[in-house]
Amino acid sequence: MSIEETGKGGGGRIAMALTIGLFFLWGVANNLNDVLIAHFRQVFSLTDFQSGLVQSAFYLGYFCFAIPAALVAERMGYKATVILGLLLFGGGALLFLPASIQLSYAFFLVALFVIASGLAFLETAANPMVATMGPADGAARRLNLAQAFNPLGSMTGVALGATLILSDHHANAVAGAAAVRLPYAVIALVVLGWAAALALTRFPRAATEAVRGTGTPFAGYGALLRRPRYLAGVAAQFFYVGAQVGIWSYLIRYAQAVAPNIDATQAAWLLTLSLALFMVGRFIGAALLARFDGARLMALFAGINIALSMIAVLGGMAGLIALVAASFFMSIMYPTIFALSLRDLGPLTKAGASMIVMAIIGGAVLTMAMGLLSDLSGAIRAAMLVPALCFTIVALYAFAATKGGKA
Repeated sequence: MSIEETGKGGGGRIAMALTIGLFFLWGVANNLNDVLIAHFRQVFSLTDFQSGLVQSAFYLGYFCFAIPAALVAERMGYKATVILGLLLFGGGALLFLPASIQLSYAFFLVALFVIASGLAFLETAANPMVATMGPADGAARRLNLAQAFNPLGSMTGVALGATLILSDHHANAVAGAAAVRLPYAVIALVVLGWAAALALTRFPRAATEAVRGTGTPFAGYGALLRRPRYLAGVAAQFFYVGAQVGIWSYLIRYAQAVAPNIDATQAAWLLTLSLALFMVGRFIGAALLARFDGARLMALFAGINIALSMIAVLGGMAGLIALVAASFFMSIMYPTIFALSLRDLGPLTKAGASMIVMAIIGGAVLTMAMGLLSDLSGAIRAAMLVPALCFTIVALYAFAATKGGKA
């Protein structure tokens, strides 16, 4: 990505570096949840369904605050939206301290909701900012390049959790709850420091100007509801995020179930391997998207993941290997769906981005569904039927996108 695409001079370079850092930061927060699910399941003696409420509380925050974030972006610009998101993110991380003192699972869920509300502001602003920093036909490639730093943050989050949260065999619930204090205190300090750096940095005009191109604040949403192709993209994103979040949320649990000799810490490192494959997939995907149509490539990857998910349903080491490998082929899906959905929206882009971010609620709904299916069947491997269904829907959307059709 060239400086000409993001703003000229040193200020443009710093602004882009800080923006890319946002993708890293929300990756840390997102995938620490996968460690928290395994950790809280033990500390609070939860079922799979109850532990899945970690993701439900988290992604509910995305759902509730995506449209408010878009309205802030319209009135105040991307930069102000991002700073507000970072303040909410840091504040939510700080709430982990009193939650651990009170030993309250509900309090932890509230803290996760606040963190996610901040991330809704970050993603609503950062994704379309990157998508609009150059020619429309290169949007998917630029988003894949920027989002390649997201799995790096995800790996950092899981490594942080595995080292500081899961590494000790806690004697009691009090000690287990206290284990989350240090990582979330560090996150709060870094995030609030990042907000200060953004506030002091000069950004290109596209990042700071308010753009009101849809009349009344909610007029754009009515227009979007009359665009079938866009709505199909929102639905595809809902199911894709559900598959991604569900697989990563229960990977630790799955590994321990199919391989009893693997403990929680070792399983967390398998999750880190999955995220590494995801990151590699982002870089390779960005290169492939420079040569191949994004919708066709996504259709191929979705088809492969349908097969891998069905292998995971069978269980055993083959199922575990398949579940880890699925992360590579998930890599291009979120940014590609995002870019395809926003194509040709013009002044509706900010409103459109917020509804796609709202689709992240799939991570709450479908992770809960996986936990319920696991509890009812008595086998976590049965829950992998849900991702198989999700990837089928993504494949159908990708196939339809290759045919074009009404916006």
